[in-house]
Amino acid sequence: MITIIDYGLGNIKAFANIYERLNIKVKIAKTKNDILGAEKLILPGVGAFDFAMSQLNSSGMRDAIEKAVVSNKVPLLGVCVGMQMLANSSEEGKLDGLGWIEGTVNKFDKKLFNSDLYRLPHMGWNNVNQSNKSNLFCNVPDLGRFYFLHSYYFNCNDNNNIISTSTYGNTFASAVNSNNIFGVQFHPEKSHFLGVQVLNNFAKL
Repeated sequence: MITIIDYGLGNIKAFANIYERLNIKVKIAKTKNDILGAEKLILPGVGAFDFAMSQLNSSGMRDAIEKAVVSNKVPLLGVCVGMQMLANSSEEGKLDGLGWIEGTVNKFDKKLFNSDLYRLPHMGWNNVNQSNKSNLFCNVPDLGRFYFLHSYYFNCNDNNNIISTSTYGNTFASAVNSNNIFGVQFHPEKSHFLGVQVLNNFAKL
């Protein structure tokens, strides 16, 4: 079963609809009791880092999520801002992140953009280069295209945690992994059949 964490942010229904079409059981967690016994967790997110962290901190679910993920090693997939929340901190705000994958979230440096065609936010379809083998990308072709919407990126302290990169002005981590914890900067729920494949792969980890 997939448990989607509903702390007030993210495309909750879009994820649920995909898993229902895949005939994979799904539930939406709104309280700490909904986290108990979770087999797989999805942490979606949109908007600003501090607002997302504040929402999670005030949801009453954070301690239960941390126990599931850190202590019980339940696989978790963070999506977009949900991935950025896995870091220690973000240039976008002042609050601490979850700190589950060492790194910081930085804003794209427009000075590195070599063309006026680049704008922030990075919005639209982009290639994903699978830099380290991961079952999250099983049956997904290298350089497959996924949908992005962001102005900040995850800067990992350890490159071994990067399982894919993408390029928008400069190269950045588009997916990360440390043990049972995964994150994708792109939106699989908006990325058509390749996004569905990634979500299906997560369910099978």
